[in-house]
Amino acid sequence: MTSRLEKLTLYRLRVPLWTPYRLAFGPVENFDAIIVEAVDRDGNCGFGEATILTGYTDETIEGSWSAARQFAAELAAVEPENASRGIQRLGMKFPFAATAFGTALEMLAGSELLHLPGVATVPLVGLLQAKNEDAMRTEFQQLLDAGYRTLKVKVGFDVARDTEMLKSVQRVVQGRAGIRIDANQGYSAKQGMAFARALDPAGIELFEQPCAAGDWEAHLAVARVSPVPMMLDESIYGLADIEKAAALKAAAYIKVKLMKLLTLDALVRAIARIKALGMQAVLGNGVACDPACWMEACIAARHIDNAGEMNGFLKARAPLLRERLVFRDGAIVLDPGYQAGLDPASIERYRVDSLVCTPRTAQAVSP
Repeated sequence: MTSRLEKLTLYRLRVPLWTPYRLAFGPVENFDAIIVEAVDRDGNCGFGEATILTGYTDETIEGSWSAARQFAAELAAVEPENASRGIQRLGMKFPFAATAFGTALEMLAGSELLHLPGVATVPLVGLLQAKNEDAMRTEFQQLLDAGYRTLKVKVGFDVARDTEMLKSVQRVVQGRAGIRIDANQGYSAKQGMAFARALDPAGIELFEQPCAAGDWEAHLAVARVSPVPMMLDESIYGLADIEKAAALKAAAYIKVKLMKLLTLDALVRAIARIKALGMQAVLGNGVACDPACWMEACIAARHIDNAGEMNGFLKARAPLLRERLVFRDGAIVLDPGYQAGLDPASIERYRVDSLVCTPRTAQAVSP
């Protein structure tokens, strides 16, 4: 990048969902997002997203928004090529917020990772949320008709009920789609072991994050008795965690998300390291708007060979991009001619707060 930053604009958004997204630590009804838009003196533009899900991450929307505002004023005063150190520093405590800045600058610099040579199709995982068997049959048929061939089922609520619910899912699916189970850290070691021992492995691709992110011993206790491959998600924030997972033989799958790795380049390096260590990488954020989902899909198109989890844009009531992502036959379809840009009307509709920073001044804009 040769042109200096002309303006940084931060938006704090609250984007409502079509239906609540049920997780072990509570339902999600809105996406609380921070969008960073960077413009250089030649008029080029880049953007990045951080959607903060407290309970998944230690970050809070209030804390991240405050940190992002302070950092934007600092970033506007430095040359873009010198911004990396500051983004790394911010990422030590606020990785999601730092990623919004990191990816905005990568896009501004014309990152080739966001430019595909041809049409690419990225299959997505579908979310099966129904709890009784009759409703499951209806919902599963809708997912199947929409083209999904991998499903995600949320557990981590109550071992007995989760076990019976999963048996119903297996009766309904009958091998017509792969099943991913995700506990979102909802179990203790004892509960996770009880759930794993009760599993019938038929049709189950993997079992994701049964125990708290920092409790590796609890996770390993579950992994030792699980008849299905394990996947870590909340435990993984960077290469050190990936190395640890491999050394402990803690998982066959590692899920990575752009919002935890600060930059697109770092995400690609993490995927390569996962593969080099003999594990499989799964990519995607189910709690993200379309800007981040588009970026992850661009990476998945080149580097991932299983169903992506970047389906958050389908949960949000409206896109933030001018041109909607194409979803067809259970997949994101990426056209090399796609021109990604933010939709000002949509941004304004969901704006809670915003901030404009330039090299000369930082000016808060109230809603």
